[in-house]
Amino acid sequence: MLVILFCIVLLILLVSWAKINPFLAFLIVSIAAGLCLGIPLDKITASVQKGLGDTLGSLAVIICLGAMLGKLVATSGAAQKIAGVLVNAFGIKYIQLALVAAAFIVGIPLFYGIGFVLMVPLIFSVVYKYKLPAVYIGLPMLSALSVTHGFLPPHPAPSALVVLFHANMGLTLLYGLMIAIPAVILAGPVFAQFLKKIPSEPLATFRAEDLPDEKLPGAANSFFTALLPVLLLMITAAFPYMGVTNQNVQKVVAFIGDPSIVMLLALVVGTYTLGIKQGKTMGEIGTIYADAIKDISLILLIIGGSGAFKQVLTDSGISNQIAAGLQSFNLQPLFLGWLIAAIIRISLGSATVAGLTAAGIVSSMLIKDPSINPNLMVLSIGAGSLAFSHVNDSGFWLYKEYFNLTIKDTILSWSLMETIVAFVGLAGVLILNLFV
Repeated sequence: MLVILFCIVLLILLVSWAKINPFLAFLIVSIAAGLCLGIPLDKITASVQKGLGDTLGSLAVIICLGAMLGKLVATSGAAQKIAGVLVNAFGIKYIQLALVAAAFIVGIPLFYGIGFVLMVPLIFSVVYKYKLPAVYIGLPMLSALSVTHGFLPPHPAPSALVVLFHANMGLTLLYGLMIAIPAVILAGPVFAQFLKKIPSEPLATFRAEDLPDEKLPGAANSFFTALLPVLLLMITAAFPYMGVTNQNVQKVVAFIGDPSIVMLLALVVGTYTLGIKQGKTMGEIGTIYADAIKDISLILLIIGGSGAFKQVLTDSGISNQIAAGLQSFNLQPLFLGWLIAAIIRISLGSATVAGLTAAGIVSSMLIKDPSINPNLMVLSIGAGSLAFSHVNDSGFWLYKEYFNLTIKDTILSWSLMETIVAFVGLAGVLILNLFV
């Protein structure tokens, strides 16, 4: 336990104080952990390479294809179209709810950073047009993006946790949606009622030009393409309960339901519906996809680094001792996973790093105790990884600068919103655990 504590403190210092790239910090900490835990020198690098390869081997395809689809949804104007349809449907009185719904739908296939930059100009255009408080209108929308980032596949951390815990991607998504909706409502529109008086003058620099209506894809096309991965995952998750006994059909559905195939099919469809059909050449679409890979390359490396750290713990045998030691506290395992992720999140700032590091620590508990639901453990750690974002989190500064707020007001709005999401997520997981 002391070695693990030392390694986590070292990781925190390297990332937050020394400003070292998280991937490099993970490599340094993994090697240090191997040395401290007595792994032979000639085996340490093998453990690091195996952990990095095993983790990226199962995730690189999902994350890269997801990033490509997200970028295509953003650049084609599909997300703008979805938001516009929802605003028209809800009306001015319920425009906040319309924006929350738009962010939630768009946030499922989009990575957080892309979703933020894409949706914030929409917030500002509504704020300026209808003279509404920026934080009151904007924060609920950002809560929806944050929840989808922390809870729902195909986002990097939840997808990685599904693989690490051998959970079911479709079931995790289904349970995640059940928890995400109340979390968004409480942390978004309900909490925002107390934020109407926070002064905010969004900088004009950040008001992006909207695409003209004639260049936007159709509403049905936009909704269908953005939600296709979710639809495929949900259909294949529900298939075992449909009573189909033909083994060949079951094999085909299992193949189609594999997350990599789901994302590939969605991207192939999106390439036509939001690319070729909208008049883009394959060269232009290829450029969009290349840019998408650049956007998430660092996320991939961080995930690989966290896998290396996990493998070193596993190969040393210390992960089993940690699990036994943590179990001696007699804490509910799902709560324990949430707590570890929350502590690392508050210390490090990164939700992805917090979730993956916590997963490496508690993974052996799931092997020893088959009664722990792996799908709920994914969501519990995901919820904990969102707790109290503050000055060491890039999302904190992104929100502060875009909305032109003081640090105090950023903490009172953004940090508390993230904390509410984390606690509501934990409550949802513990309630679901009573029934599944």
